[in-house]
Amino acid sequence: MKWYSRLYVSESIGKKANRIKWRINHNAGTLSVYVIAFASNHDNLLDIIPAWNLMQKSYPKDDVKIIGLAKGYDEALALVRDIVDETYQNTGSVDVWRYLKEERRNSA
Repeated sequence: MKWYSRLYVSESIGKKANRIKWRINHNAGTLSVYVIAFASNHDNLLDIIPAWNLMQKSYPKDDVKIIGLAKGYDEALALVRDIVDETYQNTGSVDVWRYLKEERRNSA
């Protein structure tokens, strides 16, 4: 599991992001928290995954690249919308992966 350096967080998560990241990394309970990750399938833009799914031993965590945290599914949807809107406003396309990769390179 990898974390995006400029993690997107919903308003309800706010300053609790580091504590929630720690809980997810250590398989501690995280009720109603959803992670936004790069899509596991090329037909989608992003995946919305309940954090408790990541606690399951059989879940393929090695391939997950998390770019956002939200509390509740509705906030996760809103955060995905914000990420896609930002991508479109800055690039004219919805290629979130390319935009965030470029953004990370420019901020380094």
